[in-house]
Amino acid sequence: MSKPYGSFQGQAFAGGGGMDARAPGSVFAPGKRRRMNLVAICINIFVPWFTFAAIFAGMSFSLHYQRPSAAWMLVVLGLVFTGVSGFLAVRAKQRERDEMWYTFSTIALLVATVAAAIFGDMNFWFNMQPYYDIENLNTYPSVNPAREKGQQLMDAGRVYFADGTGLDMRKAMGFKNLDLYCVAPIVHGEEQLASYDFWAVGVNCCSGVSSDFRCGEFNNPHARSGLRLMRDDQRPFFRLAVQQAEAAYNIKSTHPLFFYWMQDPVAEMNAYRDDGFKYYLLGIFTHFAFNLFCVVCAIVGFSKIGRY
Repeated sequence: MSKPYGSFQGQAFAGGGGMDARAPGSVFAPGKRRRMNLVAICINIFVPWFTFAAIFAGMSFSLHYQRPSAAWMLVVLGLVFTGVSGFLAVRAKQRERDEMWYTFSTIALLVATVAAAIFGDMNFWFNMQPYYDIENLNTYPSVNPAREKGQQLMDAGRVYFADGTGLDMRKAMGFKNLDLYCVAPIVHGEEQLASYDFWAVGVNCCSGVSSDFRCGEFNNPHARSGLRLMRDDQRPFFRLAVQQAEAAYNIKSTHPLFFYWMQDPVAEMNAYRDDGFKYYLLGIFTHFAFNLFCVVCAIVGFSKIGRY
């Protein structure tokens, strides 16, 4: 009896045909398996991260303070690198080559550059600039508010007041403009001053309708020092609060200087610096994790379309 499937079996197991044959160009053909582009993957993991770390550092620290134009040039340089990567992506597509990793690199570099510029500037503004400003100003010990005038201490960053100095809570005042800007005069003993030029300040730490100043270390009996207010955007509102106090209590303030009332200004200064470095480290590690996650997602996505 002839076997109806005999001819098929012969073809199937013949060397060079049938089910065991590999179609030309198949991903399963020996030596034809597509391999991941490890070089492109490593570049897209580390280059955007290095870019972010460099721009974030330039925008956060002393380069931004001493040479702000140089710090912003780092941002421009990052955008130039982004443009170069985009150009390479377009050229690869025109030459009918795989442009996927070039495109990914362009997006990753753009995100790294913009994010580093924004968060670095914020870190500088809120943490490092106040630290650098105060560090570059003068320190005055044993200042007596009854004898010293504000014009004599225009370059003061840290002031250590003489024994017997405290806050006159009876002359506290608040000025409201969205936030409540609170002031209280720094006095020596109970004597009336010809000009109240030294003021403790704070935001949203008084009622604004009565003398209840609760800013800084107001209730610390060992607090007898001041750290200079360096926020230019807040200073006009504190000046308006002082003008209200002048009118309400019939006092005079010829040249007011504003301070945060505390015991240890050096520790507060160092807190600004430590926060700046802390947020820098947090930023670079967060970006690395985010960028690594994006690269992994890209690998998975590219593998599904056979272009990894």
